[in-house]
Amino acid sequence: MGELVALGLVNADSFAGLRALLVPAEKRRTLAQRRSRALGFGMEDAGRWTLARRARQRGPLPGEAEATEHLARCLLRRYGVVFWRLLEREAGWLPPWRDLLRVYRRLEARGDIRGGRFVAGFSGEQFALPEAVGLLRDVRRRPEAGALLSLSGADPLNLVGILTPGPKLAALTGNRLLFRDGLPLALLSGGEVKFLENVPAADEWAARKALRRGAVPRGLVGIA
Repeated sequence: MGELVALGLVNADSFAGLRALLVPAEKRRTLAQRRSRALGFGMEDAGRWTLARRARQRGPLPGEAEATEHLARCLLRRYGVVFWRLLEREAGWLPPWRDLLRVYRRLEARGDIRGGRFVAGFSGEQFALPEAVGLLRDVRRRPEAGALLSLSGADPLNLVGILTPGPKLAALTGNRLLFRDGLPLALLSGGEVKFLENVPAADEWAARKALRRGAVPRGLVGIA
């Protein structure tokens, strides 16, 4: 029994058995005769012994690698650029980042995607679709036009407080988020509007209307 305990294969439901095993063999019989009945010192009073549960070591299940790569590609198509912080609001059943990272490194080695620093302020590796890199450069050169875009709080693009400064907005369909030129401008939560920037009184009414009723830039209308 002592060998099984030392190997971590069995355990008991009390400490009495462990105390009995720690006593040297030459003293165990004498102490057991004198004290076991009164204090529960002997092995017979140790309680129940059971096999210790151990996590089984297993290899990848059939099709698991293909499923992980499929999900990794879906995330790239959704966001264009992927890194660990971006996945905070994704479903809990997604593969861990370490598994996705192996897939992205393999895709980068094939030349299917790009690796690098695409979004400033975040540590860790980042990966992007080749076409997404060009779009990011175009956005940086694009002049501000004051375009408003309203999204549901349940939209995957609700990353305020995660990728951008400001409070987080709960991912609920009743909540809404308003962007201006790609930056969060206002939040609607619990029926209350909160502006993240100072808005002139003349523009506040239009922003509230766009936030509550929804607003989509003309360039996105009709895009599926």
